[in-house]
Amino acid sequence: MKTKNDYFYSKRGLTYYAFLLWTFSLALWFTGCNDDDGYPEVDGQNPVLALTTSHIQSGVGRTIMIEGSVSDKDGISAIRLECEDLHLDKTINLIEIYEKPLETYDLSYKFNIQRDETGEQFTIKITVTDVGGRAVTENLLVTMDGDFEKPLFTLAPDKNVTVLIKVETKFNLRFSISDDRALDYVTIAIPGIDGFDPLRLEANGKNTFDYAEKLTLPNVEQVYTVTITAVDKMGNESVANSAISVSEMPDFQKMYLADVATVEELNSDVFGVPMLIERTGAYQYKANYYNQQSGTKIFFLPQKSDFSPICFGLDPEDNSKLTDDPETAKPIVLDQANIYYEITFDILNSTYSIKTYPIAEAINPIPHKYGSTSLDTWGDGGSWLQEFYFGYMTSNPREVERFTQDKTNPNLFYLEEPLFLEAGTRMNFVIHNWHSDGWWNYCTWRVDNSDEPEVFGYYGKEAKYTNPAWTKPDHVGDNWAKPVVNTTGNYKLIFDAHLERAKLVPAK
Repeated sequence: MKTKNDYFYSKRGLTYYAFLLWTFSLALWFTGCNDDDGYPEVDGQNPVLALTTSHIQSGVGRTIMIEGSVSDKDGISAIRLECEDLHLDKTINLIEIYEKPLETYDLSYKFNIQRDETGEQFTIKITVTDVGGRAVTENLLVTMDGDFEKPLFTLAPDKNVTVLIKVETKFNLRFSISDDRALDYVTIAIPGIDGFDPLRLEANGKNTFDYAEKLTLPNVEQVYTVTITAVDKMGNESVANSAISVSEMPDFQKMYLADVATVEELNSDVFGVPMLIERTGAYQYKANYYNQQSGTKIFFLPQKSDFSPICFGLDPEDNSKLTDDPETAKPIVLDQANIYYEITFDILNSTYSIKTYPIAEAINPIPHKYGSTSLDTWGDGGSWLQEFYFGYMTSNPREVERFTQDKTNPNLFYLEEPLFLEAGTRMNFVIHNWHSDGWWNYCTWRVDNSDEPEVFGYYGKEAKYTNPAWTKPDHVGDNWAKPVVNTTGNYKLIFDAHLERAKLVPAK
């Protein structure tokens, strides 16, 4: 006969059995699940990660793309990208982004390598985890030996060059090329010149290449096309083309003043060297120039990149005359400091004359004393500008980098701090007045040609807003200066408001 206690223990046993059964069922349920969120297991396999590449060649300051395809039938939970040396630690949480796990995902993640990075190679660890906690990891090698830049002509003949017919007509073909990695070869083609066959010159992996050869040309009027092609080890290619005109002395539409001593200095500027001067008539030119130091040596050139094939300087046999021969020409020496020179010359008759005028007579269009305050800008008794400055402007007058005015010559301005510019950068700026409210075009200088600025002309102003003595008409359009920088470095911007000339040259 069962007692009450027997019944109690029997019931407790059934209860315990039911508890075990429930626990077992729950265990079976969780065994068939991937995580606490209840995602059902499909195949229980590891995720599959297929990177587009296992090696990226890059460089400092460049953006890399981490790409690949990811798949997992159970569902991808997250992707983590790690590289301590690059300060990269990124988790792409797919469930958080898409509110569910994904079976497939195209990985495409941009990452910028800092410009101050000094390492040579890095390993990025890419880990894919599914909803069941299963993970797979692949390594991506990143090396800093990428080659993305084309070879650069640091010296090349101008697009149009004139060679004068002489007893022996010669053209000094010279050029220099640099590459950020390694040059492969250079080719030169000049159809039409007897005895000059197309050349292929091996660069042997060097990162610079120089070439110079004197070519003898027929004493007849003719135009030859020079094509120079530079190719680096990655197949990046740059081409320089030049039309070489053999003729008697032409009436050059442009003439330049060179106040530097070397070909390298002629070509190291972003703009402004050599300086464009004025053509006053057929074969006649006038150069106005501010001389800061005694002993400045100058020449006049019809081409911008070289002292050859034509260079106007003093005839060594008769200093009252000019010669066009770059091998014999002597410089004109400006021996007075802190004064403006005006030099006129005639290249057909080889004559020239020089005079000077003081800074006080060198007028400019600036409407107010630089740095003055409380101005009656519009001549109506009001005061719109709290202080009057101008300088380098890339966006709007609130963000003008103010010029420093030279203590000796109030026409001369420059940026105190150099501009750091990277190779390949296309600039975009004008010279403009500063204003806290952003008033536009009160006092501004624009350029003659955006890509190759040579004149910074005072732009679009009524006479009442300028110095009344300034009578030059507007001679530039609404053109911002947009030259391309060839070489990375620090540059000094110098501007002469009297001459309407600016130059951007390497800072020393």
